Amino acid sequence: MRTKRNSMWIMMMMLVLVLILSACGSSTSNTGQAADDKTNVSSGAEDETVTYQSDAGEVQVPKNPKRVVDLTAFSTGYFVALDVPVVGATSGAMNNKYIKDQLTAQGTTDLGEQPPTPEQLLALKPDLILVYTGTEGTDKLAQIAPVVQIEYGKRNYKDLMLEMGKLTNREDAAKAWVTKWESQINEIKPKIEAAVGERTVSILNPYDKGLYVFGHNYGRGGEIIYGELGLKAPAKAQAEAIDSGTGWASISIEVLPDYAGDIIFTSPWSGDKSDAKKVYENSLWKNLPAVKANHVFELDPSSDTYNDPVSLEGQLQFITDSLLSASK
Repeated sequence: MRTKRNSMWIMMMMLVLVLILSACGSSTSNTGQAADDKTNVSSGAEDETVTYQSDAGEVQVPKNPKRVVDLTAFSTGYFVALDVPVVGATSGAMNNKYIKDQLTAQGTTDLGEQPPTPEQLLALKPDLILVYTGTEGTDKLAQIAPVVQIEYGKRNYKDLMLEMGKLTNREDAAKAWVTKWESQINEIKPKIEAAVGERTVSILNPYDKGLYVFGHNYGRGGEIIYGELGLKAPAKAQAEAIDSGTGWASISIEVLPDYAGDIIFTSPWSGDKSDAKKVYENSLWKNLPAVKANHVFELDPSSDTYNDPVSLEGQLQFITDSLLSASK
């Protein structure tokens, strides 16, 4: 009898043990599934994409891009202003003094001036690539990451800032920048108007065959000088570089006096290796009223060509200081 009872007791204990182990296994499985579900939700959020209307059609882009390659050079400062990580940019952008430190701090790779190789881009693991419309090889780039094409010069810098905010899911930050910028302009403008008065302002770049005259939408401070501050250009410069909508005009040195303002912003042309002394040491230049009055201010040829938000902030300070000093 005792043996039979012992056998039943042993069987009951084994059954209890099986139930306990089964419950533990179920708990572990459920916990693991919950963890997997959590991971999947997190991964889905990270990889979430949205449809963006680029200037070349619709494209699926990451909702919150974290590894941008910008091959346009002139748009890199928008990503910097919006605090969007840039993993690769052209040498032009990397050498722009207004954003150079920020790009270096985040470890942005200098991709040079020539189109990067697929190997270079693959190594950066981008989740978004920005190019200008008409860029060759966009189909190959699209095999690496989503490619957004924008048309150069289609939008002014404020509209482009808002567009970049839309692209990167930072619309509020973009709108905040525009509001802050307009507030700065409204504060500074009356002081500049009082300092400059009715005098004219020119933006002139010597190059190999003469000079370029720049207007309101081609960098070099034009967006600020003419667009925001509303200062006047000499009549011929106004007609050919601003009213024409082109943003620039090319002239020979013989007609320089007709395009030179009472105040001049200048730098050598960065597009070639010509010697600017051909102009700066010419008697026509030396005899300009602005030169004689010491009202000539030198732009940075490597950085002031840019008109992104960060570059414009730096230019605003330089232009304001220069124009106020010209009132003395």
